[in-house]
Formats: sequence, structure tokens, C-alpha cells
Amino acid sequence: MADGATEWKVLPHLPVEELESNLWRVQGTLEKMALKRVMTLVRLADGRVVVHSAVNLDDASMAALDAWGRPAILLVPNHYHRLDAPAWAARYPGITVLCPRTARRKVEEVVRVDGDYADFPSDADVSLTYLDGVAEAEGVLAVRSPSGTSLIFNDALFNMPHGRGLSGFIFRHVTASTGGPRVSRLFRVFAVKDKRALADHFRRLAETPDLVRIIVSHHRVIDGNPAAVLRSVADAL
Repeated sequence: MADGATEWKVLPHLPVEELESNLWRVQGTLEKMALKRVMTLVRLADGRVVVHSAVNLDDASMAALDAWGRPAILLVPNHYHRLDAPAWAARYPGITVLCPRTARRKVEEVVRVDGDYADFPSDADVSLTYLDGVAEAEGVLAVRSPSGTSLIFNDALFNMPHGRGLSGFIFRHVTASTGGPRVSRLFRVFAVKDKRALADHFRRLAETPDLVRIIVSHHRVIDGNPAAVLRSVADAL
């Protein structure tokens, strides 16, 4: 599927995971790539749904989503995650499309953009802030739920296992993306402008009360002592 296509083309994906009453997660695939992508769905207090890193789902999954809440805010977390954004904007014409400020020009090549992360609406249990040290290129969502708080990252934090073959070699030794929670080499080179500022922000996020999990946009959820993980990643920077 061409980048930016409005066709509702569905690639293989796992069933929707209902992590919390206001938090869903879906892991999908990409054509000809071993990299798994993750969409996170967050229901605000008023019933509207925030879509983070959109993935086109099958009919049954979309029907379940529509019954759960109205998709109202589409977050395109950087221009590498814009693939299915035009299809969602076409399916839900009234949806508000937001992206990081410095990604706007590239995202607007394929889908309209209504604002940046600073325009995210106020909500009692959900907040969106820019990460320090990356020049407003990525953000982090904080979602408070009955069992605790979840943090949703995009490419600033990977939790991808080592793979096999050529792609496994590239992800492990070239991009340094695999082998547990980490900031990939690609993100360090192309996104991080101030390592100390980013590390300090990770450490502050580690102090989030009742932090129960971290969701990343590729592969595995971090739900084993996420605060310690954030401190370890910060130290490695």
C-alpha cells in the first residue's frame, strides 16, 4: 500500500487487547518487514477516543471500536507513522489530526493536519506532552486507569526482541533497536538533540505515581517494573 493511501487496506494484525477500561492496544504487521507496529486507543472522560499511530483493522475490530467510543483525535506520532492516517481521516471526516510540531510538514504531505501536540485537549485522566531533548519531534501520552498509569511512547523507546536473518542482523547491529528496552541508534542520531535533557525526562517519568506499564509503537509492552526500565534507559543515554 502506498504511503498515504486512503484505501482501507487491512494487513494482518492480532486481536484487540483491552488493557484497561479506557485503554486498548493492537499489534499489526507491515508488508515485507519483520517490524511489528502498535496502535494504542485511549478513551477520554467524555467518551471520545484518541488513536495513537493508526493501524487499519478488520471489520469486526472496527465495529467493536465504534461501539466503545467515537474516534475523535488522531495522533500521527511522526512522519514514519503516517501510513494509515489518510484512511482514518477519510473514514472519520470529523476527526482532529495532530502531530508533533516538527513533523507537520512531512505528515501534511499525505493527510491534513489540524494542529500539533500542544493542541491536545485537556482531560482528567489523559495528557500528552513533548519529550525533552528531541526538539518537539516526539511526545508521550500518560493515561490514568483503574489499575494505575500507562505511558505511551512512539519511536523514542523500543522494546523489540532480537530477530533472525538479514533483518534481524540489521535491527540488532546497524540500528541497535533490539534486545530489550532501549533508545535505538537511529533515534539517537536523527532525533535526539540533547541526551541529558531526554535522560532527565525519562527519570522524571519514572516517578509517575502508580506506573504500571509502558506501551511502545513497535513490539512488546513493558510491564515489569517500568520505572526501573526508564531509569536504566536514561542511564544508558
